[in-house]
Amino acid sequence: MLAKRKLLLSICILSACLLSCKRETEITKIAFGSCGHQDEPQPVLALAAEQQPAAFIFLGDNIYGDTDNMDTLRNKYTRWMAQPDFKKLYSSTTLFATWDDHDFGRNDAGKWYPYKKESKEIFMESFKEPANSERRKHDGIYKTEYIQQGEKTIQVILLDVRTFRSDVLLYDSAAKLPRDHYFYTPDYKPHVSTDSTLLGEEQWRWLEEELKKPADLRLICSGSQFAIEYNGYEAWANFPHEQKRMLELIKSAKASGVLFLTGDVHYAEISRLEEPGLYPLYDITASGITSTWDFATQNKNRIEGPVMDNHYGLLTIEWAKDPVIKMEIIDKFKNTRIEYTINKSQIQF
Repeated sequence: MLAKRKLLLSICILSACLLSCKRETEITKIAFGSCGHQDEPQPVLALAAEQQPAAFIFLGDNIYGDTDNMDTLRNKYTRWMAQPDFKKLYSSTTLFATWDDHDFGRNDAGKWYPYKKESKEIFMESFKEPANSERRKHDGIYKTEYIQQGEKTIQVILLDVRTFRSDVLLYDSAAKLPRDHYFYTPDYKPHVSTDSTLLGEEQWRWLEEELKKPADLRLICSGSQFAIEYNGYEAWANFPHEQKRMLELIKSAKASGVLFLTGDVHYAEISRLEEPGLYPLYDITASGITSTWDFATQNKNRIEGPVMDNHYGLLTIEWAKDPVIKMEIIDKFKNTRIEYTINKSQIQF
């Protein structure tokens, strides 16, 4: 009888250990991407669906609307969402989305785009935003979503870098930038005045409150790249005071676990921004569901990439005692082109 009891006790202990190991090795996958033309095949969406992610995040330029005609804009969403690759993704996971300029309405447009309210409504209809959504109660489309993995919480902050954004400043010879640093002519120069904005005061106040909420990991999603150096194209670096404000906000809120997911540029890369008093900020750019570009710009903060083929991004979080975060870029040929891994302890206060 004693031997039987010992055997049962051993089995119970082993079962508890196995359950504990299972909890510690739970895995969450999140796929993401941007820049897809509504009339082109999008096989990378079908490939992303094969990963069975907890969510797919569209980071902007989800279609190329580029119109002041709202019927045209709506029809482009309809054509995109009728594609078999999109349908496969839609049926396999949850979709989150923000926008950038081309689905907002015009190339490089900001707060002066005259149809931004109408464009927002079409965005809401297309992504089936609930009637009672907080997104419908304010200007712009910023919103927070959550992904739960057991007791772990991933906060997905979807920024709107279009509705409130001041005009970008055209590059000119008076900008006094080092022209020999570039093998192309920059489009824009950085703002030097702090009366310009990227997010707008209402969105900044909202973001401050969001970053105070508890979360194990925070994904800040932006159509424009955050952690790159100034390169003469659209990016947070064109609003350096806004970029600095974000850094200071993360510090003041003691918001651990922040990663940036960005799009726009038609290639993939990982950038790392170092800031005194703050852990390293990683910016994973996945841009090229169908779009491509001829070159990647200079970026002293780039640590991986660029990848110029069509691709999607993938985060894999292994919920160990010190969670392991794997960042990947997977191309249309199913090849992993970038793989970079950190521990959660590396991005916390």
